[in-house]
Amino acid sequence: MRRLLPALLLCVAMTASAGAQNPGSPEAVQAAQELASIVTSDAVAQMSRNMTAQMWPRIESQFGGKVDAATLAELRGEFEAALIAFTNESMKDVPAIYAKYFSVQELRDLLAFYKTPSGAKALKTMPLVTADVTTQMMPHLQSFQTELLARMQTVLQRHGYKN
Repeated sequence: MRRLLPALLLCVAMTASAGAQNPGSPEAVQAAQELASIVTSDAVAQMSRNMTAQMWPRIESQFGGKVDAATLAELRGEFEAALIAFTNESMKDVPAIYAKYFSVQELRDLLAFYKTPSGAKALKTMPLVTADVTTQMMPHLQSFQTELLARMQTVLQRHGYKN
């Protein structure tokens, strides 16, 4: 049964992505490119800063004082450069994804919103909100996973599947 659960979760993830809409029209892609340029303008730098703040202390601790400060500084520079390159590369498909899920009018509405003071604040603040929410969720993830596994095992047992 433990082998069935990961397969079931994979199927759920694949089903969710299979239900996605078709790619947008050229007009939607154009509006999505404009939206993506606004949304991602500061996001790459902000995401890189947040990821570095979360990941670098763990990476640095693995060296445990085995390297000098200059080497450590160069390693951090390489880490940050690689992270920015990775984030930029990951963002290339953002316009197509927006165009896939939003109509031309919805994209224009979003553009108009993000050009307002509240929209501009949302662009700067939402990554921080998301990071805080993720930080709040992390301590509970293990217990959720355990509970989910138990619930799914109960259903499988009820239907005659045994360990």
